[in-house]
Amino acid sequence: MNNIFSKKKLLITGGTGSFGNAILRRFLQTEIEEIRIFSRDELKQDNMRRLYKNDKLKFYIGDVRDASSIEDAMNGVDFVFHAAALKQVPSCEFYPMQALKTNAIGTDNVLNVAINAGVKKVIALSTDKAVYPINAMGTSKAMMEKIIVAKGLRSSNTMIACTRYGNVMASRGSVIPLFINQIQKGIPITITDPNMTRFMMSLDQAVDLVLFAFENGESGDIFVQKAPAATIEVLAETLTEIFNKPDHDIKVIGTRHGEKLYETLLTKEEMVKAVDMKNYYRIPSDKRDLNYNKYFEDGEEIISQAEEYHSHNTKRLNKAELTELLLNLREIQDDLDALKME
Repeated sequence: MNNIFSKKKLLITGGTGSFGNAILRRFLQTEIEEIRIFSRDELKQDNMRRLYKNDKLKFYIGDVRDASSIEDAMNGVDFVFHAAALKQVPSCEFYPMQALKTNAIGTDNVLNVAINAGVKKVIALSTDKAVYPINAMGTSKAMMEKIIVAKGLRSSNTMIACTRYGNVMASRGSVIPLFINQIQKGIPITITDPNMTRFMMSLDQAVDLVLFAFENGESGDIFVQKAPAATIEVLAETLTEIFNKPDHDIKVIGTRHGEKLYETLLTKEEMVKAVDMKNYYRIPSDKRDLNYNKYFEDGEEIISQAEEYHSHNTKRLNKAELTELLLNLREIQDDLDALKME
């Protein structure tokens, strides 16, 4: 994989977030020529510049809503990882147009600029919330996926594909940092529904998924990684035990705006055509055009018999399994090491 990126230039939109940092940890010591971080937040960019102190790292301030700002950053780029997004579900419920402008229109801007600049491959990051969306964030991401597939089918020189995943453990926006903070401050852990399930996937696995799509994808493809899940109650209880506070109070506060009981990564319709690639599913795009009378209409019976792939029907982790998974996270180890030094 590293040979593919040797002497190449990579642009990461929204690159100051958890995913961008995970990519940098993976790639900065390879033979990649340059990694460009494109984002709106100059403070986070400056923090990254000070943290990594690496000449391969270049920073561009801009917004995916503004195509002209993307053009400057895209010039001479070989590959793009598109991670820029509005992701906070409750916030998007109150400002749905803002979610649409960043997640859908912003993606359209990135893809248009990438195609015009002759970029070889674009991999975009989506979310389980785009599947059967019930909230504004998910709806905007569902539109993003439609834009990616449509653009991918029409693009002959730029490969455009998408990855879709659920909860990324210990990332910004995950409940794990929130729960740990509540434990350390001695305030009750707040969970919305004890039976709510979430996929348990590490940041490194999220990077692996993007790289798998990069290496194996065709234009218009969507990739999903198979992952285990756990209930929020088991997650909270496991964290209290890891941080040696087994009697810490856990309080149920009720479901938040736009929150789902479980994460769905593949619909019934997608499961019918999904290609099982061992640790991943590949959902190829429908390459038919609008002349439907050229094609036989069948498959409805198969769809009715199919089952979605979601966090309620995947492998369910118990406390021991979840503990092992969590202790392998560098973020958890950093927090535990900090406690030892106090």
